[in-house]
Amino acid sequence: MAERSIRCSSALERRLRAQGYQAIAGVDEVGRGSLFGAVFAAAVVLSPERQIRGLNDSKQLDPARRQVLAERIRERAAAWAVAAVDAATIDRINIYQASRLAMKRAVEQLRPSADFILVDALSLDLELPQKSLIRGDARCHAIAAASIVAKVARDACLCEWDAVFPGYGLARHKGYYTPEHVEALRARGPTPLHRLSFDPVRSQSVFRRDGDLQMGLFA
Repeated sequence: MAERSIRCSSALERRLRAQGYQAIAGVDEVGRGSLFGAVFAAAVVLSPERQIRGLNDSKQLDPARRQVLAERIRERAAAWAVAAVDAATIDRINIYQASRLAMKRAVEQLRPSADFILVDALSLDLELPQKSLIRGDARCHAIAAASIVAKVARDACLCEWDAVFPGYGLARHKGYYTPEHVEALRARGPTPLHRLSFDPVRSQSVFRRDGDLQMGLFA
């Protein structure tokens, strides 16, 4: 699908409501490619009576706009929930499965419960009717809302961790692969919340000293 032909709308949700579904949840994750911390997911059931203008893929919005929209979504949505899967679990089960688990947990936390789920690019192990949409966060209002809520929640968490682990720049790059982050890993080693199964974290997580294999220094 050409980039310029993609338009974020509520058309799919309207069609599903016409088929009798009442609580249609959009689901998305953020932080999948990060080197640090948990992967976050959100599930959002938008209310057709309380529409929100400007919904789009969170990556296409500046931070200030995301914050405003996240507040409106949390205020006006029929239901919303955020869930996370930590770095240790990501290292144990891999990021793909951890992303699916975070999304599943978010859906399970919705009150009232969803009766249909629209998922960005993945399928979930849930006994609910669902549809996976490639580029769903750019095409579907419900998924876009979930991407915004998840992104704002994760960014806030990374800003808090920045105070715990100073010197890594977490508040700026949010744990992603940047020259600043890679240089901090080389200089300081990984923190306990870095994903040790990810390069370049893995290559910096061990070093040889006095002939013994030692864990890299924690900040």
